[in-house]
Amino acid sequence: MRYLVITPTEREYRNMSVAVEREGLKNSYTVARTGVGKALSAAGAALAIARANGDFDRVAIVGYAASTIGRQRGDIVAPRVARYYDCRIPGDFVPELTDPHPLLGHDDAMVLTGDSFVDGDMIRSVKAKMGVESALFDMEATSICQAAELFDLPVVVIKMVSDVPEEGDNEFSYDAFVDSHTDFSAFVDYLEKLR
Repeated sequence: MRYLVITPTEREYRNMSVAVEREGLKNSYTVARTGVGKALSAAGAALAIARANGDFDRVAIVGYAASTIGRQRGDIVAPRVARYYDCRIPGDFVPELTDPHPLLGHDDAMVLTGDSFVDGDMIRSVKAKMGVESALFDMEATSICQAAELFDLPVVVIKMVSDVPEEGDNEFSYDAFVDSHTDFSAFVDYLEKLR
């Protein structure tokens, strides 16, 4: 299987690039950094896919994500669904913004994408609005799914829980975690076993 592995930040890119440099991998991995946020990550993903001229079978999005209460920092989660959480439009009016995007992950989880870091109050509000109790939060996954769909490429998202804002974590907690958790071999292991 030929994977385009998308990492939004430089730290994630560096960690994943090191993780795929090992012997005996059955899949091939091309690691790309897209940048943070919906627009930049979608544009970067589309550009990387287009430049490859069909050389990829799947897109993998890896990196760090905030979580609702119920997961621990360091947990590896591969959700089954990606959605935006910050769309304020009628559900049927623009379905490409409001419909869920199926993922290849095996965990009964959802990754919710928006244009900001989340805090505990935001998470509680999103949970009430969307009727979910458990989710991951990032700023890229759903927009990258939309870019991959333009090329008919399936997507897997694998995230390491970096912070749990409902427990009081903030951007400083995130930075401290990311600086001390740089081993992305669990992401490669997951992709190697994914059918």
